Amino acid sequence: MKIEKRNTILRHLVEGNSIRSTCRLMGSQIRTVLNQLEWAGDHCAALLADRLQGVKCRHLECDEIWTYVARKQANLTIEERALRHDVGDLYLFTAQDQDSRLIVHHLLGKRSADNTRRFMVQLADNMAQPDGGYGCPQISVDGFPAYPEAVDLAFGKDCKLGVIIKQYRNARLQYDPSEIVGTKRKRMRGAIEDRSICTSHVERNNLTIRTFMKRFCRLTMGFSRKIENLEAAVNLHMAYFNFCWRPGTMKVTPAQAAGLTDHCWTFDELLRG
Repeated sequence: MKIEKRNTILRHLVEGNSIRSTCRLMGSQIRTVLNQLEWAGDHCAALLADRLQGVKCRHLECDEIWTYVARKQANLTIEERALRHDVGDLYLFTAQDQDSRLIVHHLLGKRSADNTRRFMVQLADNMAQPDGGYGCPQISVDGFPAYPEAVDLAFGKDCKLGVIIKQYRNARLQYDPSEIVGTKRKRMRGAIEDRSICTSHVERNNLTIRTFMKRFCRLTMGFSRKIENLEAAVNLHMAYFNFCWRPGTMKVTPAQAAGLTDHCWTFDELLRG
């Protein structure tokens, strides 16, 4: 396949098109599009692993966003729930720098204490370590109970941790948006101001994810059938967001704001790496 056509296929995918709609637009077969997605996923995973090293952050916000593979958790058999990690409900863990909007690290898997620890340890490995310590003085998380232990394991005494729990009215309504009526902020470690504990930016990024990755759109036919394809789509999106996307009113990309590159990458440049 010519590089121009491959890049056009991948551009359709990062702009929120599904696999089948991309096939119709490009006149390609499903297997052809998936092959290009798999290649791009591996390429972007290697790019992120290489570029996201020694990152310096003032304040990290961490959150998880739900999706599913093949079928929802309630439709799995008892054996599948116990043995399968690649079907049913999955969560995308993300850590975003509050200042630059850079997605410093992400991890896809079950919402478990083990994956939370793995996520935090890998996040710590990406951070700058001046004088043997980590360059992240503050981390804000939601009320998921696994976070405090995972942060202590990964960062030890070198970071400040705050937990924010948002309270909603009508939270049990299935399709209507819930109304936020209050927040509870708790300082877990370090001297930080209560008002500085915040996950609003990373939660806003969840909307970007659901808008530009068809696999995360609710109530559609765009869900993933295989976890490998979901991982490839996530890697492609994260690399595109960090190096090519200008969030909101920012005039630079997150990678530029974080000092990881000196210019906004084109999509073709991203795929060249």
